[in-house]
Amino acid sequence: MTSKTKKIKKPKSDVDVKGDVAKPTQTMTTRVVAIANQKGGVGKTTTTVNLGAALAERDLRVLVIDLDPQGNASTGLGLDTRAVDTSMYDVLLHDQPLEDCIEPTSVKGLFVAPSNLDLAGAEVELVPAFSREQRLKRTIEPVLDQFDFVLIDCPPSLGLLTVNAFAAASEVLVPIQCEYYALEGLGQLIRNIDQVQRNLHPELKLGNLVLTMYDGRTRLSEEVAAQVREHFGDKVCRNVIPRSVRLSEAPSYGMPITLFDTSSRAAVAYRELAKEVHERGAP
Repeated sequence: MTSKTKKIKKPKSDVDVKGDVAKPTQTMTTRVVAIANQKGGVGKTTTTVNLGAALAERDLRVLVIDLDPQGNASTGLGLDTRAVDTSMYDVLLHDQPLEDCIEPTSVKGLFVAPSNLDLAGAEVELVPAFSREQRLKRTIEPVLDQFDFVLIDCPPSLGLLTVNAFAAASEVLVPIQCEYYALEGLGQLIRNIDQVQRNLHPELKLGNLVLTMYDGRTRLSEEVAAQVREHFGDKVCRNVIPRSVRLSEAPSYGMPITLFDTSSRAAVAYRELAKEVHERGAP
């Protein structure tokens, strides 16, 4: 299936999509991972895009669901969000099938369900909706057998969109930047996960924590990493994501770092992270 970096042509029919992603490449339960942190600027979308691309490089079928109204995961994978025919807003609010929203990307085996600014009103519009916390879960279920991983890029808040992501996910992956106040707000995030476990989804687990923006030349990064590992133990991935100018540049070209600068430190780091997340299995 061919693609462009700016706007990827939507498949002509369901057959085209299913022909590429008909079945996962191995016998396994699809892992649905919500990637969340209510703090902005922690590398959440960067991790969603690049972890997805690196997992796809491992011959896995991966769907990125962009649940952030800013649509950065969509543009970071080469889509023009103003030109998509169907977005996650239509899926959540107008009951469009998720399959109609899925677009291919320039990475073989990696697909995206795009978002755009229409989704900004969804928090309010979902309030009176029937079974409002479960709408995403219901839309994902019909396509689960087509993918090995579903990665949900959550908005930087703990509103209804994030609750929908938690209710649909099997695990939550939390990027943590190696900066001051790295643990700020994590307590509330974990309490929200606990609330969803108790009231909506008992199987939801806190999965991997990923250290991002790591600079081994500074004492601060080392101290933050040590502090996070002390608090969360083996939940924290061994592999860290370095601070990288090339990693920051890649989204403006609509490419993950594994395509934009395939041999860079950041590309290698995300490949190693994908290997670790895959081999760790579900929590």
